[in-house]
Amino acid sequence: MLKSAGVGAGDEVIVPAYGNAELAEAVLAVGAMPVFADIDGATYCLDADAADAAVTSRTAAIVAVPRFGYLAGVNPVRELGRRRGFLVVEHREGDVLEQSALAQRQVHAAYLDRRLTGVRTPEACAGHTYQQYVVRVPGNGRPDRDAFARAVRRKGVDCQVPVQTPVHRLPAFRREVCLPETERAADETLALPVGGLLSRRDLQRVVASCNALGGLLQPAF
Repeated sequence: MLKSAGVGAGDEVIVPAYGNAELAEAVLAVGAMPVFADIDGATYCLDADAADAAVTSRTAAIVAVPRFGYLAGVNPVRELGRRRGFLVVEHREGDVLEQSALAQRQVHAAYLDRRLTGVRTPEACAGHTYQQYVVRVPGNGRPDRDAFARAVRRKGVDCQVPVQTPVHRLPAFRREVCLPETERAADETLALPVGGLLSRRDLQRVVASCNALGGLLQPAF
């Protein structure tokens, strides 16, 4: 899409650093330069104000990602693109869920929302598809989150850290930029199981395991 829109050498494309490197790699592939902007701490999508602040005379496009299924999270970026006259490329992560699978995920997510304590549950958002059910583990940052993840895995809960290292901290894309929400999300987020194959007992195990820990573990050394 970038190439067909004429984006190339000398252009800049604003992308999120919270995610994998494929977006930045795609920008480089057309000869342009990726510019990293911070995310919204609630939706994990690009923050429109941060993206606006990253605009220069070379900005040609912005890549918006509805992270974890927060579809409405890209709306402010769409509006920014319309207002500033930039191309907005939307990159969907994961497969499109069938309606039945989506409905089951939303039911499971609602169950976890009502019962989980000690972690911060996902922000309510219209149209959330729950590609991943991502919580925040409070405490002292990554050591607490990683210790929490190891503890719930030992109890049989399959959880994953959605973003291990933001792209702007990878050697190939290292930038000295201030992205506080991106850094905080990388340190605190944990994806809990929410798929349609989970039984009520599976969900109860998730709740019991997380609530027993309370999200307040000592840092792991």
